[in-house]
Amino acid sequence: MRDLAKLPKAHLHLHFTGSMRPETLHDLAAQYGVRLPAALLDGDPLRLPATERGWFRFQRLYDAARACVRSEADMRRIVHEAAEDDAAEGSGRLEIQVDPTSYAPFVGGISPAVEIVLDAAREASAATGTEVGVIVAASRMRHPLDARTLARLAAQYVGDGPGEVLGFGLSNDERRGDTAAFAPAFAIARRAGLALVPHGGELLGPDHVTEVLTDLDPDRIGHGVRSVEDPRVLEEVVARGVALEVCPASNVSLGVYDDGAQVPLGALVDAGAQVALGADDPLLFGSRLVAQYESARTEHGFSDEELADLARSSIRASRAGASTRARLLGGVDDWLAQDPAP
Repeated sequence: MRDLAKLPKAHLHLHFTGSMRPETLHDLAAQYGVRLPAALLDGDPLRLPATERGWFRFQRLYDAARACVRSEADMRRIVHEAAEDDAAEGSGRLEIQVDPTSYAPFVGGISPAVEIVLDAAREASAATGTEVGVIVAASRMRHPLDARTLARLAAQYVGDGPGEVLGFGLSNDERRGDTAAFAPAFAIARRAGLALVPHGGELLGPDHVTEVLTDLDPDRIGHGVRSVEDPRVLEEVVARGVALEVCPASNVSLGVYDDGAQVPLGALVDAGAQVALGADDPLLFGSRLVAQYESARTEHGFSDEELADLARSSIRASRAGASTRARLLGGVDDWLAQDPAP
C-alpha cells in the first residue's frame, strides 16, 4: 500500500483551537495557571452522545482549551504548528477556520486578531511549504449582526493565496440560531468573492442541509453527511456542485455514528458528491488528517485509486490558486504512479 502521508491533498476543515497539539495545550495551561479538565489530558478521543447534553460537554471542553490562548505569540504558535502537522501529512493546502471574537480581548480587537492569524499563516506557509489560507467563521450562538460584522471584516482581506481570507463560515451547534437570519452576512461575503462554507447536516438531518442550501447558498458544507438520508437532498447537493467536508472522527466522537465504518463515505462518493476529508478538531477527536484517509482505506475499503480521487476532490474543492491546484494534482498522479510498498 502507498504511504498516505505522501499523498498530496488539501485540508479544508480544521478549526483554529481544535488544531492544537496536546503538548501545546499543556504548555499554555501551565503558563497561565489553567486547570484543564481530565478529558483534555487523558489522550483518549471524545465519545459523546449526539444530544444537546453531549454537545454542551464538547463545547465546554473546547472553551477550556480556547481559554488557554491569550496572546499573539500563542496564536502564532498554533498556526505554525498546524501548518507543520499538515505538511507532515501531505497537505499542500490548509484552509484553517477561526472566529476572531474569542481572541480579540487579548490582542486589541477582532481586526488585530484576524491580522495576526493572517500574518502567521503567511510565515507558516513560507516555512513549511504548505499554503495556509484562512476562513473567518461566525457562531450560531451569537447574534446574526455579529456575523455581519465578521463578514465585512473578512471581506477586507479576501484572496486565495497564503495569509489571505478565502471564505466565510458558520459554526457551533446546528440546533441553535435561525439559519435564515445569517443570510445577510453570507450575502456580504458572497459579494466580496469569499467562499461560503457553513456547517450543516451533522447533528441534524437532511432537512437542515436543505435549510443551509436554501438560505445560505454555500460553496461547501462543513460535514453534510446526513444528506445521504434523503436521496433528493443528496441529489441537490451533487447537482449544485456543493462540496462536503466530511470529518469521520468528528462524526464518531459526537455520537452521530457508532464507529467509522458507519460514516456514509462510500454512499456519498457513489452518489457523485464532491468530498473533502477533514480532521475538524484533532485536539478533542484524537486523529489528524491522514487518519481520515486511513479510515477510508481500512473501514470503507477504498483502493489507492479511490483514495487518490478523494485527494483530488479536496484539492478541487479548495480555494487554492490555479498553479497550486495544478502542482498538487500533479503530485497525486505521481503518488499513484509509484509502486505500492509490500
